[in-house]
Amino acid sequence: MIIIGRIEYLNLLPFHFFLKRYNYKFIGKNGYPSQINRLFLKRKVEAGFISSIKSKNQKCLNAGIVANKKVMSVLICPGENKEDKESNTSNILAKILNEKGEVVIGDKALQRFYKNNNCKDMAALWYKKYKLPFVFARFCINSNNKELKKIINKFLKKRIKVPQYVLKSEANRLRLSPKHIQEYLNQIYYKIGYKEKKALKLFLKLSQKVSNE
Repeated sequence: MIIIGRIEYLNLLPFHFFLKRYNYKFIGKNGYPSQINRLFLKRKVEAGFISSIKSKNQKCLNAGIVANKKVMSVLICPGENKEDKESNTSNILAKILNEKGEVVIGDKALQRFYKNNNCKDMAALWYKKYKLPFVFARFCINSNNKELKKIINKFLKKRIKVPQYVLKSEANRLRLSPKHIQEYLNQIYYKIGYKEKKALKLFLKLSQKVSNE
């Protein structure tokens, strides 16, 4: 049985809902990006959404976590310079954008976006500067599994409609409205095409530059 690393963020709700019909095992209860990255690189999971900064030189499909113009769940907030332990990519992105403050990602960032909007959206800052979407993660595999590749391609071709009862459940969990949940999910997409590959290449190039400084 294929073991997939599971990130428990709202942005992957459509993916997890889609994959429920297939017989895969998930690892990563309350999983977050930097944790799943470690599991993947140690080959304790065979596949998963890996932070873009860690996906270099890995075997990845044309699927990822992408946002264009804004994302609402990757923020730089006022305060002392502080990285988010759950992040790898967004911590580097803050340095590329030369933004000072506290990096906040995931569901807790989304809550802060709606409840206290004094933070900057890093996908919006990236778009303003480079006029490109931002690829936060890529779906990477440690084995050449043809069945999994076929299923991921099927996921990319299909528009996943998350039922209202699931949206309401997530809204209750995050103490947001179902409208907020749907608005956020509308910002996220998963297909990596020409523009996304261009953005990814630029991000990796710039990340190398800030790492050498």
